[in-house]
Amino acid sequence: MSADVRRVDPPAPVEDWGEDSLAPDAVNLAVDLAGVALSAPVASASGCFASGVEMDRFYDITELGAVIVKSVTREPREGLWTPRMAETPSGMLNAIGLQNPGVDAWLEEDLPWLRDRGATVIASVAGRGPDDYRHVADRLTTEGGEAIAALEINLSCPNVEDRGLVFACSPVDSAAVIAAVREVTDLPILAKLTADVTSIVDIAAAVVEAGADGLTLINTLLGMSIDAETGRPDLYNTYGGLSGPAIRPIALRAVHQVHRALPHVPILGCGGVRTVEDVVAFLRAGASAVSVGTATYVDPFVGSTLITELRRWLARRGLASPRELIGATHPWGA
Repeated sequence: MSADVRRVDPPAPVEDWGEDSLAPDAVNLAVDLAGVALSAPVASASGCFASGVEMDRFYDITELGAVIVKSVTREPREGLWTPRMAETPSGMLNAIGLQNPGVDAWLEEDLPWLRDRGATVIASVAGRGPDDYRHVADRLTTEGGEAIAALEINLSCPNVEDRGLVFACSPVDSAAVIAAVREVTDLPILAKLTADVTSIVDIAAAVVEAGADGLTLINTLLGMSIDAETGRPDLYNTYGGLSGPAIRPIALRAVHQVHRALPHVPILGCGGVRTVEDVVAFLRAGASAVSVGTATYVDPFVGSTLITELRRWLARRGLASPRELIGATHPWGA
């Protein structure tokens, strides 16, 4: 393992914020996400953080409200051929192909480190059909014990039992996966959805009815880039998932629409979070917390930085908790 490269910042300067402000240590960042107590409303996004070992060199990952690990499947997967990542304007395309060691190896090799580290762990589950999801969820629940706080169900996988259709594009298929997982676990379930659908509200309602306790909105959007000189796609797989600031307006729209339709359902906002203003925007749209993914490639300290900056942002405005912002959007003319 490489040497620890954690950043040591100087103390923040004392500023005169006015009589309505609070001291930063008077702000309580704790939030509840579908029954999971988070110390702060900032988590890692699945797929961009592995299981946290590498990132712990930069800052103490237990600062995060939760570590959402890279999706695990029933069997080990090597992933797709390279090239499988490509930079795009304000974003990134990836077609990794769910590379992971499989659930058995993950339980044996990765989870013990997270348990010993004291992280709040949300395990991401992927599969080829409802039986795969059920099997992985069962293994994580029975073998993971109290070390796993919740399951995030990655519904953006192709359903090999239905002509390769992505689960999250069908309310029926999405509900079938969530119902299969619900049969074998009492852990909170977050259903991770894509906005590549006609009505994300319909998909959200279907998975909640099937047993999901909350939602992660949104997963990557299907995209493509082409090398102008060679004519080849920039990804070997041709298409890939678009992430980063380019998709943030779509993610905010999805969170806002679903929160308005299903105000009782907790939402983890995801898609282009990079600044404290982005965190606040997702909270105002209706998210209870956010997860940070692509920004980690630009700045490995971003998770820790956002937590510090959110505390100061709230304190400066006299807000004692981020919970005061959830759903606080004010339409024009209201």
